[in-house]
Amino acid sequence: MRIVFAGTPEFAATALAALIEAAPAQGWTIPLVLTQPDRPAGRGMKLAALPVKALALAHGLAVATPETLSLKKGGDAAAQAHAQLRAAAPDVLVVAAYGLILPAVVLAIPRGLPDAGGGPLTAINIHASLLPRWRGAAPVARAIEAGDTETGTTIMQMEAGLDTGPMLLAEPLAIDPADTTVTLTAKLAAQGAGLIVAALRAAAAGELCATPQPEAGVTYAHKLAREEAWLDWTQPAARLVYQVRAFQPFPVACTRLRETDIKLHAARAEAAEPGAEPGMVLGADAGGVRISCGDGVLVATELQRAGGRRLPAREFLAGLPLMVGDRCSAPVRAPA
Repeated sequence: MRIVFAGTPEFAATALAALIEAAPAQGWTIPLVLTQPDRPAGRGMKLAALPVKALALAHGLAVATPETLSLKKGGDAAAQAHAQLRAAAPDVLVVAAYGLILPAVVLAIPRGLPDAGGGPLTAINIHASLLPRWRGAAPVARAIEAGDTETGTTIMQMEAGLDTGPMLLAEPLAIDPADTTVTLTAKLAAQGAGLIVAALRAAAAGELCATPQPEAGVTYAHKLAREEAWLDWTQPAARLVYQVRAFQPFPVACTRLRETDIKLHAARAEAAEPGAEPGMVLGADAGGVRISCGDGVLVATELQRAGGRRLPAREFLAGLPLMVGDRCSAPVRAPA
């Protein structure tokens, strides 16, 4: 089996690593890896390879980094990427958090694996949710933000719609109350890596079965926006804690306090105190900064001033002492 892999971040690199490890025993080859171009990183903002590219090059795999695969937008550069893909003569395209739209003409290039009941099996996607819940760009963060107690990974057959294709394999995963988008993404990456290897093995044996997604229960995980970071203190504390967890590592939950922008990296919810107005600081000590909400109290335990380091409450308060009665707010502008 000839596999072309398309992916970009660490989530995708975990899957690629599993395919590289399994390939010799399974008789698979990976003639090409598609990933996004290098991005500026670090203090010097120098161009750096993203995780999938770095892993592929470390294993001597051919890499292509088109800006787009749309012939209309990308012109000759996109046409060259199509030619590279055709030259790789793949049986299947495996996609994980690639970040670029794959036009129908690209999905039609692979020869295809045995039909699992959903049409020619040319492209398979690793999606970090139990479809049809949380289709779209940010399924992990949106699941945490919504207070879901369970998510999972779906291996799906790709088609023109946004995460609408038939499901090939799915496995649930409990969301721990302490999970952030960072920790849950890592768990789902490991789960997805195991599932994609199992799916390809089953596909080669003609043992996959495609199941159409149900029409009921569809939700969309829209991309996170920077302006979402500002917490609305009229909301229940439990909901704000979900946001603090969901917004790691981006955009990071934020409030304005003592005319300073403060990022909240970790928090818990406690019972309400009668008479306290939303956004009022009720206490600040080594145990955390206690802030009244529309329902309940949010206790921020890890905080960061603009331009500073992420600190536990004790160290943070040593640099910015807070008083009972201080007020949190959310300015109109986006946080830096």
